[in-house]
Amino acid sequence: MKNLPVVHALLAAALFGASTPFAKLLVGEVSPWLLAGLMYLGSGLGLAIARLVRDRGWRPSGLSRGEWPWLLGAIFFGGVLGPLALMYGLTRTSGSAASLLLNLEAVLTAVIAWVVFKENAGRRIVLGMIAIVAGGVVLSSSDTQAGAGGWMGPLMIAAACLCWAIDNNLTRRVSASDALFIATAKGGMAGVVNAGLAFALGATLPDGPTLLGTMAVGLLGYGVSLVLFVLALRGLGTARTGAYFSTAPFIGAAVSLALLGESSSAAFWLASALMAWGVWLHLTEHHDHEHVHEPMAHRHRHVHDEHHQHAHDFPWNGEEPHEHWHRHEALVHKHPHFPDIHHRHPHR
Repeated sequence: MKNLPVVHALLAAALFGASTPFAKLLVGEVSPWLLAGLMYLGSGLGLAIARLVRDRGWRPSGLSRGEWPWLLGAIFFGGVLGPLALMYGLTRTSGSAASLLLNLEAVLTAVIAWVVFKENAGRRIVLGMIAIVAGGVVLSSSDTQAGAGGWMGPLMIAAACLCWAIDNNLTRRVSASDALFIATAKGGMAGVVNAGLAFALGATLPDGPTLLGTMAVGLLGYGVSLVLFVLALRGLGTARTGAYFSTAPFIGAAVSLALLGESSSAAFWLASALMAWGVWLHLTEHHDHEHVHEPMAHRHRHVHDEHHQHAHDFPWNGEEPHEHWHRHEALVHKHPHFPDIHHRHPHR
């Protein structure tokens, strides 16, 4: 299905966006550091069980030695530093404002993808990012003037966005691997580190219902969302996936207004309009030109489309999609595409 990566990205955004106001409710019950740890533990444990059921037992990760540094770096920035900054930011920022400020993650993700990893960006993508930034500035200024905690809250949420932007770009380097394993590893490692540090600083476990609720929010908002996000990275590239994922704050803001009973100001709706315009520009972007595929070899689930015309050195019953190590020969052609795992070519 051609649009399946887009569906993955939007579902990931919906789950993550809805988790933010629920985390806001839990901030007063659990210390920010322990809250981050428990949410990731819920993600890691739930996905580990799902992976064991799927594979009918333990199966190796399939990651090469060179891919582990990328994954460990993603876990450090996205699983340890990012959630901690977000939880502290939520204590000084309203839930709806925090949800919209999270749009900055898409901007920072794209900037790193363009500047560091040389991913292509068109005019619509750049203009959309400017609109999203403008919306964030309007929103954070309004939140400060309203006495919601000064600039510290928006600043900490922006720091969380930067951490997740680095995480997104590092995760793209391993996105061809098993998405369920990547999300399980992130959740488990980040959860153990955050929870361990929280306990070392004197935190105590909350009551049973709060504990289970926190871990359930983490499983859906961080775990299942991350699995879908990795699948989207595989098919869309980093900046485009970030653009689709930037719909998450609108979902979070809507849930906050309904769940927390927060009021909305004129600045809130102006920021929403700017960010919505930026997202629309991203969603309607079109990229089509003649390009060269250099020879490469990797492993991922695939069908025998125009990019996968290869023979098999093992018995094959014709079932698709399937997964095995395969090689791509050099190819030159033209078609609409995104910078996915098969289109990481330079542009003139």
